[in-house]
Formats: sequence, structure tokens, C-alpha cells
Amino acid sequence: MLTRSAVEAVIRSSLAEDAPWGDITSELVIPAEATATATITSREEGVFAGEEVIRTGFTTVDPRLEVTLHVRDGDKITPGTDIATVTGPARPLLTAERTVLNLAQRMSGIATLTARYVAEVEKAVAEVESANKLPAGTITRTRVADTRKTTPGLRALEKHAVTCGGGHNHRFGLSDAVMLKDNHLAVLTAGGATITHALRELRRKMPHTTHMEVEVDRLDQIEDILAGGVDTIMLDNFALADLVSGVAMVDGRASWKPPGASRWRPSARSHRPVWMLFQSGPSPTRCGRWTWAWISPWTSPYPRPSATPRSPHEHAGNVVAAGSQCNRRSAG
Repeated sequence: MLTRSAVEAVIRSSLAEDAPWGDITSELVIPAEATATATITSREEGVFAGEEVIRTGFTTVDPRLEVTLHVRDGDKITPGTDIATVTGPARPLLTAERTVLNLAQRMSGIATLTARYVAEVEKAVAEVESANKLPAGTITRTRVADTRKTTPGLRALEKHAVTCGGGHNHRFGLSDAVMLKDNHLAVLTAGGATITHALRELRRKMPHTTHMEVEVDRLDQIEDILAGGVDTIMLDNFALADLVSGVAMVDGRASWKPPGASRWRPSARSHRPVWMLFQSGPSPTRCGRWTWAWISPWTSPYPRPSATPRSPHEHAGNVVAAGSQCNRRSAG
């Protein structure tokens, strides 16, 4: 759950980076008593996320700013959709603008991309149900979930955005569950212990409510790890044929996760690998792509002065901040 305190911490950190000694442009150009109204509008189709960021971002800079949200987290937006209207003192409005937009655009991009993956999975599930003559809604355990591959400092916002797009959160951090990857297994078995024995010892020491997930990258690891009492097996870096074989080997003795779904980008035929997996049994699939590659569906707002300027030096027209139809970020 995204809390106001978490959002405030991100906003204050971002503002400290963007305006460590104030907004020199606004302070020199905009009269202290000037007021303005700005409307944030979408230029692209997508899914909105960032209610609390917009509300808290502006009011953190100046409590006198009045924020009216026209959409809710998870709402679909189209070109021309009004996202929010902000009214109040012009200086803090302009100071907060870029920080708020950067965060809310990123969240909306993540929600939008997540929604595409969710739609592909739902389509694949429907095909499997149809092919097996199952009533619609029979397959209910399939989920798409995120990873910890988030931007440092923005995890709470980015994971919230995933849920706005219809996805689910995997563990929030290292404190939430036991998740063993190849490096952990190498250390555990360095003294000669078998993987099965090491996992059983780990299970004995774990709190009984803690979930254990283990990553495997070879078919011959599966039986030993299942014997260790794991709750979930992540079949990492498996070719599709091996993945289907691995799911058959698991045979319901644990939940399973396929490799990161970033290799199955949404397209006309991208759900086919997912379809083949669901024939073997539904389970979660995780993807880090949503939180490190995003699309921004927004433009910047156009603040409008609330009163006629009193001198030639006062704010005399629209302030047009640079906006783009589609911004992309990737981990290159």
C-alpha cells in the first residue's frame, strides 16, 4: 500500500535535488503575489497512476496550492484527458511542476506497460480455457508480478504503479521472503552439503510463516530442490521446451514461475509462449521490464495566470513547459 509518508519522502528528496537553493527562475521572474491555474492533460492513451504524487507533490511545496484530481489510479486515459487541475500561488506551482510530472509520468508509464502484459496473459488464459473446453474463469491462479528491479528510492511508487496496471507485487524487499538464487546455493553447498539437505536445514530455521522460493537454471536441479521443501520454484533462463518439461516435473508440488517475462513483449503474437506454459499449469510470471522501461503518456501543464498582470515585468501569458508525446527509459 502506498502511504502519504512514503510519497512525501520521495517528493522532498526529489525537490532537494531539483531546487536545493530554491527556484531562481520563478523567484526572479514571477511576482510573489501572482496566482495561476494549471491543468495536466494526457497526450497518449494509457493507464493513470500517481494520484497521491500529484496531490502531495504540489501541497508539499506550498499547502496553499489546491489540487483537483479528475481521474483515479488505474483509470484508462486517452489523448486530451484532463488528469488534474492545480490552482494557487504561481511560484510554488512552477517549482513543483517538473518533480511531480517526472514521478507521475513514470508511474503512469509503468501502469500502462503492466496493463499490456496483463492483457496478453488474460488473452492466453482465455485461449487455454477455450482449447480445453473449460468454462471461462476456470483458471484463476495465474498472476503477473513485478520484481525488485526498481529505481533506487522509487520502489514504493513503482510497485504501486504495477498494481494500478493490474499486476501484482512480488516481495517488496529482501526482508519479506527467502529467495535463493544461484549464488546463494553455491555458498550453501560449498561445504559439501547437498542442496536438499541445505534447504531442509534452512526450512528448520525459518519462521513458519516465511515463504521460500528457489531459482533453478537446469532441469536436473528440480527434484533435489523439491525434496528440500520449497514453496516456489523459479525456472530461470529456461528455453521454452525445457520450461514446459520443468513444469511437468514440478507437477503441482510447488508453485512455479517462468523466466522474466521481459522476453515476451506485448505484440500480436507475443502471448504464444505464455499459452504453451499455461497448458502445463497456471502460476505467476514475473517481469522487471515494467519498472525499468516505461512510456510517458503525458504532456506538461500550461499554467494560466489567475489575474491580469500589474506590470510589464509580471507573468503575462501561458508558461509552456517542454512536453513530449513519448519518453522512454531503459536499463542500457
